[in-house]
Amino acid sequence: MPSTVVDKIEYDVEHQVLTVVFQSGKVYYYKEVPHGVYISLRAARSKGRYLNKNIKGVYEYESSDL
Repeated sequence: MPSTVVDKIEYDVEHQVLTVVFQSGKVYYYKEVPHGVYISLRAARSKGRYLNKNIKGVYEYESSDL
């Protein structure tokens, strides 16, 4: 999953929480994200572009640092 912005992506199916770890070390936990959105993010050529267009500003989130 090479990306200049995203280091790691994880998804909790039971709770529908998408975890995105950025190269900067910042971690975002996006809530109530449908599984299909996670699958599309994984398949996206540009993870950062997909996040900006389809996830940021759409789903509630919490953030923290590693």
